[in-house]
Amino acid sequence: MTGVRKILVLGASGQVGIELQRSFAGFGEIIAADRDRVDLSGPDQIRDAVRRTRPDVILNAAAYTAVDRAESEPELAMAINGHAPGILAEEAKRHDSILVHYSTDYVFDGTKEEPWTEADPTHPLNVYGASKLAGEEAIRQVAGRYLIFRTSWIYGPHGRNFLLTMLRLGRERDCLSVVDDQVGAPTSSIEIADATRAILDGVFAGRFGSDADWSGLCHMTCSGSTSWYGFAQAIFERAAEFSSMRSPALKPVPSSDYATAARRPANSALCNSLLRSRFDIQLAPWKAALHVVMSALSNRDQTFQVS
Repeated sequence: MTGVRKILVLGASGQVGIELQRSFAGFGEIIAADRDRVDLSGPDQIRDAVRRTRPDVILNAAAYTAVDRAESEPELAMAINGHAPGILAEEAKRHDSILVHYSTDYVFDGTKEEPWTEADPTHPLNVYGASKLAGEEAIRQVAGRYLIFRTSWIYGPHGRNFLLTMLRLGRERDCLSVVDDQVGAPTSSIEIADATRAILDGVFAGRFGSDADWSGLCHMTCSGSTSWYGFAQAIFERAAEFSSMRSPALKPVPSSDYATAARRPANSALCNSLLRSRFDIQLAPWKAALHVVMSALSNRDQTFQVS
């Protein structure tokens, strides 16, 4: 490859997209596109964006992520999460680009007691999970040079996520009820972006063999697991270390106490052994990653006055 690499980041204003731009600084020319520039529900916009920029790498951090609202907007969720990745794969193959796409733990039904592997059968419980699974399958059908990373419980110092919601509610309320019977791996956008950069560095350096050796699907989450309640506990413990913020009382409750439009898997912890064996990459333990994010928030705003 000659010249400066071009990296098209879709979903550039989202929590993963922002961190990808930080992490890929120096990797090549970053072309950042949010929904205003490329609406993934419009196939023509997708094709035009790729053909116009002719990127060497497409980082697709865009998605329809409103899990409950997807139950009443299945067509839109499927257009963005299910059909758009296939179009991106077609365009990536046409230009010999590498497509990196992020999927979700919600492709599983949560009935397994152990962490889920890439070989386990999928059975999404909700429209969101079904639409993300359709996106995976669309990419695989096209083939080409691609990486699909299934991740879970994404949070970070930017965007909308559980961490920032807990900090906001913790300032507003004396007591918070948090679900304690859903288990997963909180995974920071910082860890996802940095792992993606390390893997792409290795791909372009030829460290992982031929395209057939590294292309495919891998799980990518921080190590360890907890419940939403356990995550909330850790958030407020870390908040106390970085600020004088008062911690609310936390009450563990079952999922049945919350009426939601979409069902969630009870266990969505993912096994990351394939990521380690294929790319020699292991994300930080989830508590260590949380500490890094809280430190970033503290540096940005000592009082955690986040939106």
